[in-house]
Amino acid sequence: MTIPAPDGLTRCGWATSAPDYVAYHDEEWGFPLHGERALFERLTLEAFQSGLSWLVILRKRPHFRKAFADFDPAAVAAFGDGDVERLLGDAGIVRNRAKIEATLANARAVLTLDTPLDELLWSFAPAEHVRPATLAEVPAVTPESRAMAKELKRRGFRFVGPTTCYALMQAAGLVDDHVADCFRAAGPGAPESPASTPD
Repeated sequence: MTIPAPDGLTRCGWATSAPDYVAYHDEEWGFPLHGERALFERLTLEAFQSGLSWLVILRKRPHFRKAFADFDPAAVAAFGDGDVERLLGDAGIVRNRAKIEATLANARAVLTLDTPLDELLWSFAPAEHVRPATLAEVPAVTPESRAMAKELKRRGFRFVGPTTCYALMQAAGLVDDHVADCFRAAGPGAPESPASTPD
């Protein structure tokens, strides 16, 4: 389902319930994202989103960046028990011990990779992807997201189930699930997201 907005643009139905969603949909979601920090941030936020509304995470994202050293894996990997307690007392983020500790473990896992995180994640992008005609056709998991989850877990990552991995794939543009009549359904060669950052 797509919904025409007052600005005359037709968007994926999920993107119209709040201004935060509109901006995220129009400027980030589904655009190719590269860079270690950018992808570590996305992986982290998708894990924190598990069981919550993405809108909660989106609105807390600036504070997440501050709390987690702008998602520099080396800096987060150096966090200790005191930082965990600091984060558990920080109302600006989602205060979940398991997810906080998973973020630290995932940062350490990034540092031990023998393949750059960017290259590793993008290796699971499907060679072909059929754009969904409607939201009902958008899957929750795919063979690629299952394979990504399995490999990340093998490498020591946590909170990276197949559903979380597919949400990452959608958000970071490994697949483009803008529905067919969404104005952002650009197809191959879509411009890079402004959220991409060099390392």
